[in-house]
Parts: sequence; C-alpha cells; structure tokens
Amino acid sequence: MKAIRITEPGKMELCELPMPTLAAGEALLKIRVCGICGADVASYTGNQPFTSYPRIPGHEFSAEIVTLPPDYEGELKPGDVVTANPYFNCGTCYSCRRGHINCCHDNRTMGVQRDGSFCEYVAMPVGRIYPGRGLTAEQLALVEPFSIGWHALSRCEIRPGDKVLVVGAGPIGLFAAISAKRKGAEVHVADLLDGRLEKAKAFGADGTINSGRDSLADYTAKVTEGGFDTCVEACGAPETFLACIDSAAFAGNIILIGNGKRNTTFLHSVLLKKELNVFGSRNSLPADFRALIDCMADGTVDPLPMVSAVYPAERCQEAFDALVHNDGSLAKVLVKFSD
Repeated sequence: MKAIRITEPGKMELCELPMPTLAAGEALLKIRVCGICGADVASYTGNQPFTSYPRIPGHEFSAEIVTLPPDYEGELKPGDVVTANPYFNCGTCYSCRRGHINCCHDNRTMGVQRDGSFCEYVAMPVGRIYPGRGLTAEQLALVEPFSIGWHALSRCEIRPGDKVLVVGAGPIGLFAAISAKRKGAEVHVADLLDGRLEKAKAFGADGTINSGRDSLADYTAKVTEGGFDTCVEACGAPETFLACIDSAAFAGNIILIGNGKRNTTFLHSVLLKKELNVFGSRNSLPADFRALIDCMADGTVDPLPMVSAVYPAERCQEAFDALVHNDGSLAKVLVKFSD
C-alpha cells in the first residue's frame, strides 16, 4: 500500500509499505480522508517532542470498512464509512482503571507515538470505530479535531448566557468556540491574525479582538462586568495563559487546550486571590465522538465550512508546507486518499 511518511524533520516521502496485519478483534479500514493536525505539522517541522522518525502522521480521518473480525456482532458492516478514536490507551494504568482513558499514562496517539492514518489502509480495533450515520467522508474526518474543543468545554460548567473568551482562533480554538456557542454562551475570540478572526465571526463569535493590535484588558472591561466566566487557552503560549488569568472573572474558569512548549512564570497568588478554577484538557472520550456525530448527523452542527483546502495524497507535502507558512487564511486542510 502507499503511505506518506515523514523521514526526518522537513522531509516527507510517498512510499510503499506492506498491507497491515490484522490482530484479533481488528477491522481493516480503507482510508478516505485525513485532516492535518497541528501535531502533525509539529512532527513535520521537528517541534513535536513525542515523535520519533520515520513516522506516518495522521489521527483525524474517515475510512471505509473493508473487513470486520469473523466473530464480530454489531451494527458495523463492510462498506460503511466511519471514523475512529486514535488515542491508544493501555487499559491498566491508574487513569484507565478509573475511566479516564483520554489521560492514559502511556497514551499512544496515532501519528505521534505510533504510525498514523496517512496511508491507504489501517488496522483498527473494532471497539474504536464509530458508525458514520450517513455523514460524508469529509465531515467524519473533522470529528476528532472537533472533539478536542468539545471535550474541553465539558471540563467545567458552561451555562447559557455565560461570557466565554477563546484565546487562539486556529481550528481547535474555533471548534472550542462553536462548542461554547452550543452551550448557549456569549463567545468572544482573541487572536493575532485578522483572517482567523473573520473565520471566528463566520462561526458565530459574538465578538473578536486582535490582541496584538488592541488591548485585551480594555476589551474585557468593555464587554464584561468584571471578567469572563470562562477563558479557553488554545495557543499553548505563556503569554496567552497569562492573558487568560488576567481576563477571567473572580471565581471564573480557565480551560487549557493549547500544548505549551515553553515555561510560564507567574505569581500563583493571583489564582488564590481570584479563586480561579484551572482545568487541563487532553484528547477526548468515546462519548464526545458519539455526541458530535449525533449533532452533525441531525444537522445542528456542520463543521464543513472549517475546511479551507483539500489536497490529493500525492500533494501531501505541499499541504503541509502551506500550513507551515499559514498566514491565517487556512483553517482545516484535508488530504484525500480515496473516493
């Protein structure tokens, strides 16, 4: 089968690999469409600390079921277009035993700690596969990145009418903003790029600010009575975490989605003074996948406008390079492997 492989930072090849060998309980999936995640771009540029090389990237995908295990009894059938949970947990660590499988101590995400979906076929444990409910291959490839923001907004109570600030209008931040709107919140989005802020407006943001040009403190004072009820950090930078601390209301919430790569220094007494609740958010849960697929299938949520470009697999490196040099005009970029 054909596969896309990052051989070393900055270098990618289209190669031929053996077909997957199926273990007990695994289905054979033919990949239809893959999304390029920021983690994939980080692997490509050499900025992903958990990636070793060579590595097949990809964990956002849709696929067609080719075969199912001989003893399988369930609703899935060959020919179904599906998506799957790409976070492989050990099942035995303390987190897994308590049901927090998204926080497995030995988590191995496809495309990062193990080979991913940028290939023609993958073997997948049937229990990780979710029925597509008639959604298109492009829609199903967006379920996993959407689930990150969806799960993050479940980390604390978001009530109708709450004022929520999302700092960072990349795809994950935009998905978080959409998730907050679904909960009835008034959502404001901050970013440094006007193009991303325009996308946030298109997805229903009630207000936006270019925080590189205008004062976020002044904006917060203007649109709130004392700070945001919840601030969502979707950049992973020390500056944006500190901005969330400053922008949050007393007794407010901060949700961290951005995967930081630099240390943050601050006087932690401010967390005590404001009695802030700080929540980390990692990956997502099976319930998040199912809930999103249901919302997309009944038409209440459609993430397709998030897609900025679709590349054929043969132009995969071009797609990655476009994201490396993204000026804010690109949100989600998809790579098509088969019809």
